[in-house]
Amino acid sequence: MGEGEAGSPPAAERKGAEEEEEDFGYRLFPDRNKKPQSFLVRSLFTFHNKCQLMLRLTLETNPYARLLLEALKQSGCTVFNDRHFSCENCDGCVSGGFDAATSQIVLCQNNIRQQSHMNRVVTHELIHAFDHCRAHVDWFKNVKHLACSEIRAANLSGDCTLMNEIARFKFGLKGHHQTCVRDRAIRSILAVRKVSKETAEKAVDEVFDACFNDLEPFGRIPHSKADAKRAYRDFQNRDRYTANL
Repeated sequence: MGEGEAGSPPAAERKGAEEEEEDFGYRLFPDRNKKPQSFLVRSLFTFHNKCQLMLRLTLETNPYARLLLEALKQSGCTVFNDRHFSCENCDGCVSGGFDAATSQIVLCQNNIRQQSHMNRVVTHELIHAFDHCRAHVDWFKNVKHLACSEIRAANLSGDCTLMNEIARFKFGLKGHHQTCVRDRAIRSILAVRKVSKETAEKAVDEVFDACFNDLEPFGRIPHSKADAKRAYRDFQNRDRYTANL
């Protein structure tokens, strides 16, 4: 999915590229390889309209997303709605993805039906975008890098809140949040990479402690919108204190 490619690669090279893309999970996002449709054509599809409306509401009102957008801007990676988000049809097993090759977040308009789901997906993918902005993440070759970002996304996006886990019919007491984060990170890796479950588990376990305790830019694990709002206020105040030094 490289940008600005000139011409078309030979058949053998093209086949190799397709196999490489398959390994990187591009098969889950078939619209990535299609010619963009006109706005008029896209506007006729209810899924696309609903996706755009829910996205706008998330970016304007959700405290998780607002904090991440501000953090990205301060890190030199300002996010623009039209440039960095794309509502597309995806494979039935995924809700969204971060395309590191284009620095674009894909939102699966055929799989995201509720605003609360949109909020979580946008937050999850914005955490990947934040990691991409602040660090030299080798998304395609280093599974530990991918594992670290997936751990952070599961930990900080609200994926593992008590209500979400109850909705999945998963219950636990001590250490359940960590278990949820680990399981969802492994699941995410297996969805986008052709690696064994053992490889995914090993990568997650090796980086879990360091990445689970990396709470930037929230400074805490936001277990609810109220927590996220407090984290957003603290983030803004952090900047004010720095400016006054």
